[in-house]
Amino acid sequence: MTEPTSPLQIADYRKIWFARFCSVFATTGMVVIIGYQLYDVARSQYGMSIAAASFQLGLLGLVQFVPLALLTPLAGVAADRFDRRLVGAIAVALDLAIAIALALATHFGKVTLPLLFLLAALHGSARVFVGPSVASIVPNIVPAALMPRAIAMSSIAWQTASVGGPAAAGLLFAQARDLPYWVSAVLLVLSGVSLLSIRRLPPSPAALEVHPFRQVADGFRYVWNERFLLGCVTLDLFAVLLGGATALLPVFARDILHVGSEGLGLMRASPAVGAAVVAAWLSWRPLARDVGAKMLWAVVAFGAFTIAFGLSREFAMSLGFLALLGAADMISVYVRSSLVQLHTPDEVRGRVSSISGLAISASNELGEMQSGVAAALLGATGAVVFGGVGAIVVTAIWAVAFPELRRAKTFAPQYRSLDSPKEQTT
Repeated sequence: MTEPTSPLQIADYRKIWFARFCSVFATTGMVVIIGYQLYDVARSQYGMSIAAASFQLGLLGLVQFVPLALLTPLAGVAADRFDRRLVGAIAVALDLAIAIALALATHFGKVTLPLLFLLAALHGSARVFVGPSVASIVPNIVPAALMPRAIAMSSIAWQTASVGGPAAAGLLFAQARDLPYWVSAVLLVLSGVSLLSIRRLPPSPAALEVHPFRQVADGFRYVWNERFLLGCVTLDLFAVLLGGATALLPVFARDILHVGSEGLGLMRASPAVGAAVVAAWLSWRPLARDVGAKMLWAVVAFGAFTIAFGLSREFAMSLGFLALLGAADMISVYVRSSLVQLHTPDEVRGRVSSISGLAISASNELGEMQSGVAAALLGATGAVVFGGVGAIVVTAIWAVAFPELRRAKTFAPQYRSLDSPKEQTT
């Protein structure tokens, strides 16, 4: 049988690509509207000031993070002990139920802050299981030589959906407030069906020999002992935690740039536009040399463009800066995801993916909390500029504290087994 030369030649990879696209399109659109509704309800129904309503956006990030923090160890174990496609499909089904609940509440005018916080927390619970299960499927169905290209193509699915989801949701919300949620529900059905159509993926026998509680401890110990993985995971955690501007986009859309929900959809889509362009380029011309240094410089660029966005007062210019920060972030995500997946043995990949996912989620959700608090103290502009500067400072510190990152030259798989930490495997 001829070896595939492209991930798209593998039927199961095409299915997981489609499942990821539908899921991300649906959930990014939902999250945009949840944030806009929450900010709008806080301002109009509860009579909150801009600062107080901005703080509510920070709380929204916090309530999504709490279930992520609590459930991440269980999600990693589930991805290593059970059929990964089934774990992902169950999580997608929970998001489907959330989409329907939001559609009905919006249609009947029953949207309140407590309801939005509750459903956001449930969405955070679903996301924690989707991430490690779906991410861990790709190395099982794609040869190692094609993994960097597969990750770039998966990023295209993620980023193009992240473009279309928020933009479509903003436009649909302007037509009928419940319509974005009904569209998300249909897409989530397609995503779940596509995941279940992938061939069965029984867990690794080695993963079933260890008690689940020990598996949790082993996963965290493995990442802690592997300085290379620890550096990759924590760089994203702290840089994006400080540099994330997306939580405050409803403030910019409603009260600074005055562009409404349609403008918010475009603003949320802009980083994904830049990221999708870069992902398409990387799928055609994957990075091959000095990948660690390029990852670090990409995070610096991300921080710089975040500062520029915070200072901009022209809508078109703001969209451009958001696209550029998305492009820089894509390079960082591409390199980091490839390094983490290819430097981790399969028997612990689900747990390492869940820990990496926790760091990403912490940077996003806790970043929203940080942004909300900073906006209440410094204003939205001050909070975004402060975060961009912080991302640059963190990158400089990590370049010194984890020299393994800047010394990484290629994506060549290199890791130590879980049972033999001193034995190097390639």
